[in-house]
Amino acid sequence: MPSVFTSFRNSKDQERIMALPRMGSSLDAYAGTLAFAGDIHNHCDISYGHGSLEDAYRNARLQLDFGSVTGHANWHDMPDTPADVNEYHRRGFARLKDQWAHVQDVTEGVHQDGVFVSLLSFEWHSMTYGDHCIYYKSGRGPLRPATANSLEELRCELRKLKARGLNALAVPHHIGYLPGRRGINWGTYSEEFAPVVEIVSMHGCGEHDQAPRKYLHTMGPRDTQSTAQHGLELGKVFGFIGSTDHHSAHPGSHGYGRAMVWAEELTRDGIWNAIRARRTYAVTGDRIMLATSVNGHPMGSEILSNGDREIAIEVAGGDSVDYVELVRNGDIIARASPTAAPENLFDGVLSVSVGWGEVGVKAAWDIELEVLGGVITAVEPRLHGTDIVAPSDAVKGKFSFSAWRQIDEHRVVFTTETRGNPTVTTDATQQLALHVTGDERTVLVGRFNGVEMKHSIAELLRGSRAAYTGGFLSGGILMHRASPRNSRQVNLELVDKGSGSHRDWYYARVRQHNDQYAWSSPTWVKRQHSSPQLPRESQ
Repeated sequence: MPSVFTSFRNSKDQERIMALPRMGSSLDAYAGTLAFAGDIHNHCDISYGHGSLEDAYRNARLQLDFGSVTGHANWHDMPDTPADVNEYHRRGFARLKDQWAHVQDVTEGVHQDGVFVSLLSFEWHSMTYGDHCIYYKSGRGPLRPATANSLEELRCELRKLKARGLNALAVPHHIGYLPGRRGINWGTYSEEFAPVVEIVSMHGCGEHDQAPRKYLHTMGPRDTQSTAQHGLELGKVFGFIGSTDHHSAHPGSHGYGRAMVWAEELTRDGIWNAIRARRTYAVTGDRIMLATSVNGHPMGSEILSNGDREIAIEVAGGDSVDYVELVRNGDIIARASPTAAPENLFDGVLSVSVGWGEVGVKAAWDIELEVLGGVITAVEPRLHGTDIVAPSDAVKGKFSFSAWRQIDEHRVVFTTETRGNPTVTTDATQQLALHVTGDERTVLVGRFNGVEMKHSIAELLRGSRAAYTGGFLSGGILMHRASPRNSRQVNLELVDKGSGSHRDWYYARVRQHNDQYAWSSPTWVKRQHSSPQLPRESQ
């Protein structure tokens, strides 16, 4: 499972190493592909939200491979009350219309094949049909389809664009809300423009009604009949993605949702084709590598088979893995945890977090991390933006405040800001995860605003180490427990005869000890009752 290193030049034309971990799988179904991380549903001040579009893409490029910053465009059946909610939505829609030319220019300008892929998008609200994000396979496209007054009218507009050569998607999100309250309407769902649905974001997780990440937003609780599992039970065919729905110019804000895709290349064609083929999975934050195979076919496939199903799952976590589960038709039929023996050499993850302190008190961080007696093979930023539950709330401060640079294979420098954790259950810390090779004598040295910490991998394998920048309630520092390869890797193989029904669907669920999750897109196996046909993989 190799990592791929990417270099590009910054605005000062100086070579800069951005060694983001882009992992592959050993399963044959994923030959020639890598797992890329993105966030294609998030917001800033181009409609209602905070921070500039330029800041949003600057933040995205710190930790993602692809992204789209979404403007709120229209709400055809918006209630008149509450009046203040109606008003800020209408102001946001007008603002996006006024800025649409600028949005296209910036979206097109940040795209760079092999480094960062951008897509143009806007959001279409609907009480009746559920909210959808519309994506173009381009940095340019019209805002006109947003004026649609029904989902079928929206699809008609997208069909016209497709006939003229502009491909589009219309992806449902925060699906778990009650139908009629901006949750998904499975009765009107079609996979024509929605090969995937967004199952996790800062709204919560819509996998099923007991899934982690409850719906706690002002919009209300999740309803079983709006969940992903219910849609699958109805016979719908769709893949899974995550995104943040963050409103403060911070795509990929850690812990709220990200879209992972298995693509052959980091280009618009590569990302788009992977989404269309449902070679996608949802994660909450960490770049968990998750690959599933059924009879040699990747996630998202539709297969015809009357025989046994040979199933393989491969996981490489961003932290130690608690368990991996195989779900068939909503039931857990297999579960596995890491079983590999300890290794003499270390090939794992060393993570460092900063923050804590008094709520609302800004702390600026100047950090240098150095690995002695080992090598940094990749850097995985796990950065948070400014969390805002009500998008209309006024917030002071800047929204692009983090930067990192890998100097060489031993050193990384990192600057950021924190303002304490707003509640005792909200993580607003900033984290860097270093993928490191070495041994137990390898030492991680951290210099945090003049405070030095130095611990060997042997020490960090036994547990985390904390420090502070000053006195009581000063900023906190954490060197996390080291996560070696044997704690992060799970391989599950089994043969399943199926449930006996006409069609079964399978997907994998991953939980890490740090409470980060991943969900693979389903694979469908249908029994054939006529002349044999070749297995079909959706395109």
